[in-house]
Amino acid sequence: MIRVAIVSFAHLHSQAYIANLRANRNVVFVGVYDPDDTRRAQYGSQLDVTTFASWEELLAAGIDAAIVCSENVHHRRDVERLAAAGVHVLCEKPLAISVEDAQAIVAACTAAGVTLMTAFPMRFSTPLAVAKQELENGAFGTLTSCVAVNQGQLPKRHRAWFVDAQLAGGGAVTDHVVHLADAMRWLTGSEVQSVYAIANRIVHADQTEVETGGLVSLRFSNGVDVSIDCSWSRPLGYPTWGGLALRLITDRGAVDLDAFVQNSAYYGSGEPQVRWDYWGSDANQAMIDEFITAVAQQRTPLVTGQDGLRAVEVVAAAYRSIASAAIEPVHHT
Repeated sequence: MIRVAIVSFAHLHSQAYIANLRANRNVVFVGVYDPDDTRRAQYGSQLDVTTFASWEELLAAGIDAAIVCSENVHHRRDVERLAAAGVHVLCEKPLAISVEDAQAIVAACTAAGVTLMTAFPMRFSTPLAVAKQELENGAFGTLTSCVAVNQGQLPKRHRAWFVDAQLAGGGAVTDHVVHLADAMRWLTGSEVQSVYAIANRIVHADQTEVETGGLVSLRFSNGVDVSIDCSWSRPLGYPTWGGLALRLITDRGAVDLDAFVQNSAYYGSGEPQVRWDYWGSDANQAMIDEFITAVAQQRTPLVTGQDGLRAVEVVAAAYRSIASAAIEPVHHT
């Protein structure tokens, strides 16, 4: 059995991960460490979990692995502490708010000999996994370009720190580009060569100072071009927080993929008036299961810390492009 804890309730995904860990028969879910007294008390009670107020308490509980769900700016601090204690880590995306911090995270886990996995659940989405297989066996033909969207609501309604530049490292570009940059690296088997990006704050301009809209164009080293709409453009009354979809353009036609299309719509008079109940494959569960299996088998997980670093490099190039209004190269380290 693998003894697993979660570090921080800060990221809203922590709530889903608790259910995912409890569903894995090879896991003993130890509890959640959170230094924030208010947050620890609120979610600890709401989710009926054991909580820890200090690192000493957490490590004394005897954990083998942990999922880091703290604010983006704290990922490096938290992963380095866990690695130094010999704890395997699944880190929420983005891996870090800077390339330097992402490099340090990867280096710390390598030096400590612990597993490091980045939380990119879209690699475990059934629609994307099937598309990967079909691209590899030639059924779709040769991929030439992709139009992708990862839109969402303003995350302030879920966790206020998401729109705080100091804690999050940026806005919609930081939040959403990493998912599709990684998914397309995986689908193409190629690295991002250059980036052109624009961003604005037209939507929700009165509620945050970070960018809320963005369009990011990627050129891969194999010649594939990808455009990503990463905007927080969904209205607050939308039946779901957001979504992720791709149109793959090949020399044989187009393939449309939607990671969250399998849902049922419910209408009522309460709040929300419309909601979607998702019934498709659970990518989060598959990701958590892969992490636990990799730790148990002492092997490299299907998504690594290096993959997280590559996505951070793309985001860094996107921000340079926004500042320069020019195409910027991606510096791989």
